[in-house]
Amino acid sequence: MAEITAFERRKLEKVLGMGDGYVLDFSDRTYAEFFLDFRVDIDAPEYRVGGGSKAKRMRTFWEIAPNHTVGKVLDGLIAYGLQIDRLGDSNPALVDDCRKIAQRLLSDQPVADMEALTAIADERDFEVVAEHVREAIEKNQPEGALDRLHTFVNKFIRVTCEPHGITISRDKPLHSVFGEYVKALRASGHLESAMTERILRSSISVLEAFNDVRNNKSLAHDNPILNYDESLLIFNHVASSIRFIKSLEARIKAKSLAQKADEPLWDETIPF
Repeated sequence: MAEITAFERRKLEKVLGMGDGYVLDFSDRTYAEFFLDFRVDIDAPEYRVGGGSKAKRMRTFWEIAPNHTVGKVLDGLIAYGLQIDRLGDSNPALVDDCRKIAQRLLSDQPVADMEALTAIADERDFEVVAEHVREAIEKNQPEGALDRLHTFVNKFIRVTCEPHGITISRDKPLHSVFGEYVKALRASGHLESAMTERILRSSISVLEAFNDVRNNKSLAHDNPILNYDESLLIFNHVASSIRFIKSLEARIKAKSLAQKADEPLWDETIPF
């Protein structure tokens, strides 16, 4: 349930023009299309328990969706309303108040580094599994997507390790591949502190334990799934690690390109 006070609801309803059951200038079709951009099926039965009008479905959406999802939708609605000049009340102070409500809700994200969980290769299955992982976070249901997070991590580490000359095979476990990656980083001088190396090495045993979670505590098989709090901890740890690795790999690539740019285009030892 989104944390919106009764006073805030009145402000939002006024700005979105919800007094007569409408929301801005949306038809039923465009309303559904707008919400689909935020991975929400506003036509689903759970949003119609309070009535089928657009305004009633919006109120139900506020009742059952998590803060971050509601914040994203509200932010989008306000931007759209300003663009078409059709806000129910365009008083600048009121619109600004509603924007602040949206931003406050947006700041309540269960996984801090969620934006790091994106595909890094042009592969359809990689993109799909990344989208499923982010959707689970946005719905605040990490326990239901541990198996997909495990698949995402496998794909991410494979794509990341290949440029470092690390052999990838189906028989080599994920934690072994990552261990070779950490060794390669150290050998190439890409890690500046022993503490960073130690943190990355600790992730080797974490990834080994992730295999057990995936096989015995996720929807990959007919198992009782892991509880919400521990699932959220796993998501946050994985997302934080991936954010760091993406940043590190970008720095390595930039350094390599700079070195190539400094190389002479000819061999200065050739006497002509």
